[in-house]
Amino acid sequence: MTFSTWFTFLIAACVIAISPGSGAVLSMSHGLNYGVKKASGTILGLQAGLLLILAVAGAGVGSILMASELAFSVIKTVGALYLIYLGFNQWRARVELVKTEQAPANTQTPDWSRRFLTGFLTNATNPKGIIFMVAVLPQFISHDAPLLPQLLILGITMCSVDLIVMHSYALAASSMQRYFSNPRWLKGQNRFFGGVLMAIGTALFFVKRNPAS
Repeated sequence: MTFSTWFTFLIAACVIAISPGSGAVLSMSHGLNYGVKKASGTILGLQAGLLLILAVAGAGVGSILMASELAFSVIKTVGALYLIYLGFNQWRARVELVKTEQAPANTQTPDWSRRFLTGFLTNATNPKGIIFMVAVLPQFISHDAPLLPQLLILGITMCSVDLIVMHSYALAASSMQRYFSNPRWLKGQNRFFGGVLMAIGTALFFVKRNPAS
């Protein structure tokens, strides 16, 4: 892999990470609700899901999913329903105010493993991620060089960029916590992020197996 190929992928990874999606919405939601430190568990889960999709696409399994209507439909449906489920839970989340001067108003925080799993499943069941990896990843892989080192470089690059961007989203949302000390505002932000997640999940039902068709 040449430097120019890697640099082009780096630019693509930055554009993809910055583009708003379910991962960005989840990072902002958890950053606002739980703070940046606790949102890190969610963001690490997002990276694990991203690496899984990268490995699937790199191994060629992604091509099989793209070629099989049934397999792709199953993945698409699971991903869409999961995002709708997350959004519904966020929408109806119970607001609990923390009565200390140091701690911001917040909702009950899930444990680390649950936050990690939420992030992982959000990316791992995202058919748009599979479409992107299958369509774009081969453009940056040289067939004259070993596959594994190239996938490792691309995976480290993409996850490093995504970690920075998702933490930036979480930090930006977390900095707004002081504006959400009112229960009405807390309920409003829960419904906003929940509604966005449900909208993204619903939109996934319309993702086609072959975007060019």
